[in-house]
Amino acid sequence: MTDPHLDDSRLSGSPPARQVMRNLGVTLVVAAVLATVFTAWTPASLSPGELASQLASAVDGAGPPTPLPQAAIGDVTGTRNLTIGIVAGHSGLNPDTGLPDPGAVCPDGLNERDINMQIAKLVVRGLEAAGFNPDLLEEFDKRLVGYRAVALVSIHADSCQPINSDATGYKITAALDTAVPDRAQRLVSCLADRYGQATGLRYHPNSVTRDMTAYHSFYEVNSQTPAAIIETGFLYLDREFLTKHPEDAARGIVEGVLCYVNNEPVNIPSGG
Repeated sequence: MTDPHLDDSRLSGSPPARQVMRNLGVTLVVAAVLATVFTAWTPASLSPGELASQLASAVDGAGPPTPLPQAAIGDVTGTRNLTIGIVAGHSGLNPDTGLPDPGAVCPDGLNERDINMQIAKLVVRGLEAAGFNPDLLEEFDKRLVGYRAVALVSIHADSCQPINSDATGYKITAALDTAVPDRAQRLVSCLADRYGQATGLRYHPNSVTRDMTAYHSFYEVNSQTPAAIIETGFLYLDREFLTKHPEDAARGIVEGVLCYVNNEPVNIPSGG
């Protein structure tokens, strides 16, 4: 960047049998949607009761947000009412110029916008397979104004300049000033943990820029919408990962969102 499924009370048998059916159902859905991309991944289960209703209430603006409860392991009925916003960084037209904005660009023409869009589309498909209602949004999408969602994640990539040997890995942050700091930081923590696990990339919490903490969409969306921005890697040193393994980047983001919605434990990388 230059600049929340199986819900079938008719299932019978022992708990292990029900779990097998649940995992099989998830795997088949994901395989059909993403072909071979997510066949090895089974999303974590979500709680359909109190958690879903509280998240939905927060999205609908029914009073101040309440703390996320500890999610129970179970099915995910009701998650289709939960909206997740996914911004493909630099997509669409720049309102200042009326022209497309490629973001960071490499000497051979590889650009950030195309990388962002490829990952964002995979994230949306993964969230759909997990039972959510994701929106794929452009950088300056008009829908972002007052946007209400369980969470919003804006996807970007970092420079293609040969800075130094440390210019490899990912960054994630929320706004410096947000009406839901606990939720926003929880979203950041989940994304940082799960993205690192999925990609093996280095975490850079100490090199977040002002362009990230003051990202324009943070101040356009509804104040009760937790939002985060992720730099998925550097176009220079992480080029092979970003171009050949976008499914791993997408999996990390999807699992980060599931972690947030499930209120799962995290182990935040120390980074550098």
